[in-house]
Amino acid sequence: MRFAVANHNDPKLAIQRSAFSPLSLANQRSSRAELLYTTDEGSPAKVGNLSSVQTRSASPGSYALLGGGQLAVGAAAIFARYALVGAEPLAVAALRLTIASAILLMIALVRRGTASTTRTTTRQRTLLAAAGFMMAIHFAGWIWSLEYTSVAISTLIVATTPLFTTLYDVLVLRRPVPWAVWLAYVLAAVGLVMVVGFNSVAPPIAGHALLGGTLALIGAIAIGAYFIIVREVRSELSTRTIISHTYVWAAIVLIAAALIARQPPPPLSATGAWLGILALAFVSQLLGHTALNASLRVFSPSAIATATLLEPVFAAILAALIFAESMSLLAVAGGVLLLAAIGIVLRFDRQPLARSIS
Repeated sequence: MRFAVANHNDPKLAIQRSAFSPLSLANQRSSRAELLYTTDEGSPAKVGNLSSVQTRSASPGSYALLGGGQLAVGAAAIFARYALVGAEPLAVAALRLTIASAILLMIALVRRGTASTTRTTTRQRTLLAAAGFMMAIHFAGWIWSLEYTSVAISTLIVATTPLFTTLYDVLVLRRPVPWAVWLAYVLAAVGLVMVVGFNSVAPPIAGHALLGGTLALIGAIAIGAYFIIVREVRSELSTRTIISHTYVWAAIVLIAAALIARQPPPPLSATGAWLGILALAFVSQLLGHTALNASLRVFSPSAIATATLLEPVFAAILAALIFAESMSLLAVAGGVLLLAAIGIVLRFDRQPLARSIS
């Protein structure tokens, strides 16, 4: 799932793709930017409460930290592909969320003596359960898509989340947008058709490119719905409380789905699959998102949001080096259009935030 930053009204400024953020580790209300959640695949998430942000001068180590975090998150699709060699998609998603939930619960137990427990209302618990359900759909769709399409295409499509969250704000909340945003949607549509239509890479299960693209698109829309639902309780609950509830619910839904679909965990002898699953949980989620969280102390949220556009690029490069997945020139051109469209939408989302920072 990466981290996104949002202003008072928006959930879509991305810092990000994969899914567990030790936000719980650092429930940093003192940092003036409350990190909430990001996806592995490059989709933006939302953070909150950004009335002002202080930044320090960036050292080479700071750039290395930010780049390392983006690389760790961008590698999530690579780890997932290894996990899928010995396990089914729902099992991989369920194990990843179960491990993340277990870590969160252990952290909560350790902190119980030093932090007060946040009480939740029935309304809040219902919304968090719904958000967890959407998170489960996100991970199931995205990981399953890697069976039918390439790493680069899956990652690019899931990165379109800000297009859908912005569209929700425009159509449902009646938020006005400049003409450039509508142009971005046209570019995104053209880019999406080019990326899927001119894909020349043979995925693990060939002949189902449209299915793979559709599953990735479902993942993008689902995580967008997650951000929109969580926005309703963001100002009322701590990050740790939100993440703990949604991860547990997502894990429960995915475990149930895996049982119904008869997709058991991989055998202990499937070393590659288990290493992929553990890498998803600890490298992409724990290390990657911790690095992005720490980068907020030096870089502005807008800078990190823009940097997340590198994640699909990192994923494509890693897939080319490791799996020999190369995109055709037309597919690459479509990817450029898609990233440009996302960049335009992110720029639009950042404008109110930029004024509050300056």
